[in-house]
Amino acid sequence: MFLELRHLRSFVAIEETGSLARAAERLHLTQSALSHQIKALERYYEMPLFLRSSKPLKLTPAGRKLLELARRVLPGVEQTEAELKSAARGESGRLHIAIECHACFEWLLPVLDRYREDWPEVEVDIRLGVSFDPIPALQNGGVDLVISSDPVAHKDLVFEPLFDYQALLVLARNHPLTAREYADPEDLANQTLITYPVERRRLDVFNRFLQPAGVEPAEVRQTELTAIILQLVAGQRGVAVLPDWVVREPVRQRRLSVRALGRDGMFGTLYAALRVIDRPAAYIQAFLALARDAASRAPR
Repeated sequence: MFLELRHLRSFVAIEETGSLARAAERLHLTQSALSHQIKALERYYEMPLFLRSSKPLKLTPAGRKLLELARRVLPGVEQTEAELKSAARGESGRLHIAIECHACFEWLLPVLDRYREDWPEVEVDIRLGVSFDPIPALQNGGVDLVISSDPVAHKDLVFEPLFDYQALLVLARNHPLTAREYADPEDLANQTLITYPVERRRLDVFNRFLQPAGVEPAEVRQTELTAIILQLVAGQRGVAVLPDWVVREPVRQRRLSVRALGRDGMFGTLYAALRVIDRPAAYIQAFLALARDAASRAPR
Protein backbone atom coordinates (compact mmCIF):
# COMPACT_ATOMS: atom_id res chain seq x y z
CA MET A 1 0.00 0.00 0.00
CA PHE A 2 1.48 3.32 -1.09
CA LEU A 3 -0.66 5.63 1.04
CA GLU A 4 0.72 6.31 4.55
CA LEU A 5 -0.45 8.22 7.60
CA ARG A 6 2.10 10.96 6.88
CA HIS A 7 0.37 11.60 3.57
CA LEU A 8 -2.99 12.00 5.27
CA ARG A 9 -1.51 14.38 7.84
CA SER A 10 -0.05 16.41 5.00
CA PHE A 11 -3.47 16.79 3.35
CA VAL A 12 -5.02 18.04 6.57
CA ALA A 13 -2.19 20.52 7.13
CA ILE A 14 -2.36 21.90 3.58
CA GLU A 15 -6.14 22.25 3.74
CA GLU A 16 -6.04 24.02 7.08
CA THR A 17 -3.12 26.36 6.31
CA GLY A 18 -3.84 27.02 2.64
CA SER A 19 -0.20 26.86 1.51
CA LEU A 20 2.66 24.41 1.17
CA ALA A 21 5.02 26.69 3.11
CA ARG A 22 2.82 26.97 6.20
CA ALA A 23 1.85 23.30 6.03
CA ALA A 24 5.52 22.26 5.82
CA GLU A 25 6.30 24.43 8.86
CA ARG A 26 3.48 22.78 10.84
CA LEU A 27 4.68 19.31 9.83
CA HIS A 28 8.35 20.14 10.58
CA LEU A 29 9.30 19.48 6.96
CA THR A 30 11.00 21.58 4.31
CA GLN A 31 8.69 22.93 1.64
CA SER A 32 10.67 20.95 -0.92
CA ALA A 33 10.15 17.68 0.97
CA LEU A 34 6.39 18.30 1.27
CA SER A 35 6.13 19.21 -2.41
CA HIS A 36 8.02 16.03 -3.33
CA GLN A 37 5.63 13.98 -1.20
CA ILE A 38 2.56 15.42 -2.96
CA LYS A 39 4.08 14.92 -6.42
CA ALA A 40 4.84 11.29 -5.57
CA LEU A 41 1.18 10.76 -4.67
CA GLU A 42 0.03 12.40 -7.89
CA ARG A 43 2.32 10.17 -9.92
CA TYR A 44 1.06 7.09 -8.10
CA TYR A 45 -2.63 7.95 -8.59
CA GLU A 46 -2.00 9.49 -12.03
CA MET A 47 -4.09 12.58 -11.36
CA PRO A 48 -3.59 16.03 -9.80
CA LEU A 49 -4.54 16.40 -6.14
CA PHE A 50 -4.21 20.22 -5.87
CA LEU A 51 -5.11 23.24 -7.98
CA ARG A 52 -1.74 24.94 -7.79
CA SER A 53 -2.85 28.13 -9.52
CA SER A 54 -5.30 28.97 -6.73
CA LYS A 55 -4.48 30.90 -3.58
CA PRO A 56 -5.03 29.62 -1.01
CA LEU A 57 -4.15 26.19 -2.35
CA LYS A 58 -7.28 24.17 -3.22
CA LEU A 59 -7.84 20.44 -3.47
CA THR A 60 -9.06 18.72 -6.59
CA PRO A 61 -11.97 16.26 -6.23
CA ALA A 62 -9.40 13.44 -5.95
CA GLY A 63 -7.51 15.35 -3.31
CA ARG A 64 -10.73 15.96 -1.38
CA LYS A 65 -11.34 12.22 -1.23
CA LEU A 66 -7.98 11.77 0.44
CA LEU A 67 -8.78 14.63 2.82
CA GLU A 68 -12.07 12.97 3.75
CA LEU A 69 -10.19 9.74 4.40
CA ALA A 70 -7.69 11.61 6.57
CA ARG A 71 -10.45 13.15 8.68
CA ARG A 72 -12.02 9.73 9.21
CA VAL A 73 -8.83 7.83 9.97
CA LEU A 74 -6.51 10.21 11.82
CA PRO A 75 -8.71 10.90 14.87
CA GLY A 76 -9.04 7.17 15.51
CA VAL A 77 -5.30 6.63 15.09
CA GLU A 78 -4.47 9.53 17.40
CA GLN A 79 -6.93 8.34 20.03
CA THR A 80 -5.53 4.80 19.92
CA GLU A 81 -1.96 6.09 20.13
CA ALA A 82 -2.87 8.20 23.16
CA GLU A 83 -4.57 5.24 24.82
CA LEU A 84 -1.58 2.98 24.19
CA LYS A 85 0.83 5.57 25.60
CA SER A 86 -1.41 6.02 28.62
CA ALA A 87 -1.55 2.25 29.12
CA ALA A 88 2.23 2.02 28.79
CA ARG A 89 2.54 4.57 31.60
CA GLY A 90 0.10 2.51 33.69
CA GLU A 91 -2.48 5.30 33.72
CA SER A 92 -5.22 3.35 31.96
CA GLY A 93 -6.09 -0.22 31.17
CA ARG A 94 -8.56 -2.97 31.96
CA LEU A 95 -9.26 -4.45 35.37
CA HIS A 96 -11.73 -7.32 35.09
CA ILE A 97 -11.93 -9.03 38.45
CA ALA A 98 -13.05 -12.56 39.28
CA ILE A 99 -13.89 -13.55 42.84
CA GLU A 100 -13.44 -17.00 44.34
CA CYS A 101 -15.24 -16.11 47.57
CA HIS A 102 -18.82 -14.83 47.72
CA ALA A 103 -18.09 -12.97 50.95
CA CYS A 104 -15.51 -10.80 49.20
CA PHE A 105 -18.28 -8.61 47.83
CA GLU A 106 -18.72 -7.22 51.34
CA TRP A 107 -15.45 -5.29 51.19
CA LEU A 108 -14.71 -5.23 47.44
CA LEU A 109 -17.66 -3.14 46.22
CA PRO A 110 -16.85 -0.09 48.38
CA VAL A 111 -13.20 -0.39 47.32
CA LEU A 112 -14.21 -0.39 43.64
CA ASP A 113 -16.43 2.67 44.12
CA ARG A 114 -13.42 4.59 45.42
CA TYR A 115 -11.13 3.11 42.76
CA ARG A 116 -13.37 4.25 39.91
CA GLU A 117 -13.23 7.80 41.25
CA ASP A 118 -9.44 7.78 41.38
CA TRP A 119 -8.86 5.90 38.10
CA PRO A 120 -11.65 6.84 35.66
CA GLU A 121 -9.60 5.73 32.63
CA VAL A 122 -9.48 2.11 33.81
CA GLU A 123 -12.23 -0.22 32.59
CA VAL A 124 -13.42 -1.97 35.75
CA ASP A 125 -15.76 -4.95 35.83
CA ILE A 126 -16.55 -7.96 38.01
CA ARG A 127 -16.75 -11.12 35.94
CA LEU A 128 -19.18 -13.52 37.54
CA GLY A 129 -19.10 -16.17 34.81
CA VAL A 130 -15.70 -17.48 35.91
CA SER A 131 -16.15 -16.93 39.64
CA PHE A 132 -15.55 -20.56 40.63
CA ASP A 133 -12.71 -21.48 38.26
CA PRO A 134 -11.00 -18.17 37.60
CA ILE A 135 -7.30 -19.05 37.48
CA PRO A 136 -7.41 -20.46 33.91
CA ALA A 137 -9.30 -17.31 32.89
CA LEU A 138 -6.52 -15.21 34.43
CA GLN A 139 -3.89 -17.19 32.55
CA ASN A 140 -5.60 -16.84 29.17
CA GLY A 141 -6.50 -13.15 29.57
CA GLY A 142 -10.20 -13.55 30.25
CA VAL A 143 -9.83 -11.66 33.54
CA ASP A 144 -7.05 -9.48 34.94
CA LEU A 145 -7.19 -10.08 38.69
CA VAL A 146 -8.57 -12.83 40.89
CA ILE A 147 -9.49 -12.40 44.55
CA SER A 148 -8.53 -15.71 46.16
CA SER A 149 -7.52 -17.28 49.46
CA ASP A 150 -5.82 -20.23 47.74
CA PRO A 151 -2.48 -19.29 46.14
CA VAL A 152 -1.06 -21.67 43.55
CA ALA A 153 2.44 -21.86 42.13
CA HIS A 154 2.63 -20.71 38.50
CA LYS A 155 5.54 -19.05 36.73
CA ASP A 156 3.31 -16.50 34.96
CA LEU A 157 1.20 -15.55 38.00
CA VAL A 158 1.86 -13.77 41.26
CA PHE A 159 -0.34 -13.80 44.37
CA GLU A 160 -0.15 -10.46 46.17
CA PRO A 161 -1.30 -10.65 49.82
CA LEU A 162 -4.05 -8.16 50.63
CA PHE A 163 -4.91 -8.86 54.26
CA ASP A 164 -5.26 -11.58 56.86
CA TYR A 165 -8.61 -12.67 58.26
CA GLN A 166 -10.14 -15.10 60.72
CA ALA A 167 -12.88 -17.55 59.76
CA LEU A 168 -15.53 -17.55 62.50
CA LEU A 169 -18.47 -19.76 63.41
CA VAL A 170 -21.56 -17.56 63.18
CA LEU A 171 -24.38 -18.33 65.62
CA ALA A 172 -27.76 -17.03 66.71
CA ARG A 173 -27.48 -14.99 69.92
CA ASN A 174 -29.14 -17.73 72.01
CA HIS A 175 -27.49 -20.73 70.31
CA PRO A 176 -26.20 -23.35 72.79
CA LEU A 177 -22.69 -23.11 71.32
CA THR A 178 -22.40 -19.52 72.54
CA ALA A 179 -21.74 -21.07 75.94
CA ARG A 180 -18.45 -22.42 74.53
CA GLU A 181 -15.26 -20.37 74.26
CA TYR A 182 -14.57 -21.95 70.87
CA ALA A 183 -16.08 -24.68 68.70
CA ASP A 184 -14.59 -28.09 68.02
CA PRO A 185 -15.35 -29.98 64.79
CA GLU A 186 -17.58 -32.40 66.73
CA ASP A 187 -19.80 -29.48 67.76
CA LEU A 188 -21.02 -29.18 64.16
CA ALA A 189 -21.96 -32.86 63.79
CA ASN A 190 -25.56 -32.16 64.80
CA GLN A 191 -25.83 -28.75 63.11
CA THR A 192 -27.19 -27.51 59.80
CA LEU A 193 -24.26 -25.76 58.11
CA ILE A 194 -25.26 -22.92 55.79
CA THR A 195 -22.73 -22.28 53.02
CA TYR A 196 -22.39 -20.64 49.66
CA PRO A 197 -23.05 -22.92 46.64
CA VAL A 198 -19.39 -23.81 46.24
CA GLU A 199 -17.59 -27.13 45.92
CA ARG A 200 -16.47 -28.45 49.29
CA ARG A 201 -12.84 -28.44 48.28
CA ARG A 202 -13.07 -24.66 48.05
CA LEU A 203 -14.57 -24.22 51.52
CA ASP A 204 -12.07 -24.00 54.38
CA VAL A 205 -14.63 -25.14 56.93
CA PHE A 206 -14.62 -28.55 55.23
CA ASN A 207 -11.04 -29.01 54.06
CA ARG A 208 -9.33 -27.41 57.08
CA PHE A 209 -11.74 -28.02 59.96
CA LEU A 210 -14.32 -30.78 59.51
CA GLN A 211 -12.73 -33.30 57.13
CA PRO A 212 -9.41 -33.62 59.00
CA ALA A 213 -11.47 -34.57 62.08
CA GLY A 214 -13.70 -36.94 60.10
CA VAL A 215 -16.81 -34.91 60.96
CA GLU A 216 -19.85 -34.36 58.73
CA PRO A 217 -22.52 -31.78 59.62
CA ALA A 218 -26.08 -33.08 60.07
CA GLU A 219 -27.18 -31.10 57.00
CA VAL A 220 -25.71 -28.64 54.50
CA ARG A 221 -27.87 -25.83 53.19
CA GLN A 222 -26.67 -23.52 50.42
CA THR A 223 -27.55 -19.98 49.41
CA GLU A 224 -25.92 -17.38 47.16
CA LEU A 225 -26.32 -14.25 49.28
CA THR A 226 -24.43 -13.33 52.41
CA ALA A 227 -27.42 -11.37 53.72
CA ILE A 228 -29.62 -14.47 53.46
CA ILE A 229 -27.03 -16.58 55.30
CA LEU A 230 -26.98 -14.07 58.13
CA GLN A 231 -30.79 -13.99 58.28
CA LEU A 232 -31.02 -17.78 58.38
CA VAL A 233 -28.48 -17.98 61.18
CA ALA A 234 -30.24 -15.24 63.16
CA GLY A 235 -33.51 -17.17 62.70
CA GLN A 236 -31.90 -20.31 64.16
CA ARG A 237 -32.09 -22.21 60.87
CA GLY A 238 -28.45 -23.24 61.08
CA VAL A 239 -24.89 -22.02 61.62
CA ALA A 240 -22.35 -20.64 59.18
CA VAL A 241 -18.63 -20.03 58.86
CA LEU A 242 -17.73 -16.61 57.48
CA PRO A 243 -14.69 -14.32 57.47
CA ASP A 244 -14.48 -11.76 60.24
CA TRP A 245 -15.06 -8.74 57.99
CA VAL A 246 -18.53 -10.02 57.09
CA VAL A 247 -19.81 -10.36 60.64
CA ARG A 248 -18.24 -7.36 62.38
CA GLU A 249 -21.30 -5.17 62.04
CA PRO A 250 -23.96 -7.79 62.96
CA VAL A 251 -21.90 -8.73 66.02
CA ARG A 252 -21.43 -5.08 66.98
CA GLN A 253 -25.19 -4.61 66.72
CA ARG A 254 -25.64 -7.73 68.90
CA ARG A 255 -27.70 -9.47 66.20
CA LEU A 256 -25.37 -12.48 66.00
CA SER A 257 -22.62 -14.17 67.96
CA VAL A 258 -19.36 -15.68 66.76
CA ARG A 259 -16.91 -18.22 68.10
CA ALA A 260 -13.44 -19.30 66.99
CA LEU A 261 -13.02 -22.56 65.10
CA GLY A 262 -10.81 -24.63 67.36
CA ARG A 263 -8.71 -23.51 70.29
CA ASP A 264 -6.24 -21.67 68.05
CA GLY A 265 -8.78 -20.34 65.58
CA MET A 266 -8.74 -20.70 61.81
CA PHE A 267 -6.97 -17.94 59.91
CA GLY A 268 -6.29 -17.21 56.28
CA THR A 269 -4.92 -14.61 53.89
CA LEU A 270 -6.75 -13.01 51.01
CA TYR A 271 -4.71 -12.54 47.84
CA ALA A 272 -4.95 -10.73 44.56
CA ALA A 273 -3.75 -13.06 41.80
CA LEU A 274 -2.19 -11.24 38.83
CA ARG A 275 -0.28 -11.97 35.68
CA VAL A 276 3.40 -11.20 36.31
CA ILE A 277 3.58 -8.92 33.26
CA ASP A 278 0.73 -6.74 34.60
CA ARG A 279 2.06 -6.38 38.13
CA PRO A 280 4.12 -3.15 37.61
CA ALA A 281 1.23 -1.15 36.08
CA ALA A 282 0.37 1.91 38.14
CA TYR A 283 -3.36 1.21 38.04
CA ILE A 284 -2.77 -2.33 39.34
CA GLN A 285 -0.58 -1.12 42.17
CA ALA A 286 -3.18 1.52 43.02
CA PHE A 287 -5.88 -1.13 43.38
CA LEU A 288 -3.68 -3.24 45.65
CA ALA A 289 -2.88 -0.24 47.83
CA LEU A 290 -6.53 0.78 48.06
CA ALA A 291 -7.66 -2.75 48.98
CA ARG A 292 -5.01 -3.03 51.68
CA ASP A 293 -5.82 0.41 53.04
CA ALA A 294 -9.55 -0.40 53.23
CA ALA A 295 -8.76 -3.56 55.19
CA SER A 296 -6.46 -1.72 57.59
CA ARG A 297 -9.11 0.93 58.30
CA ALA A 298 -11.88 -1.57 58.98
CA PRO A 299 -12.87 -1.75 62.67
CA ARG A 300 -11.61 -4.83 64.50
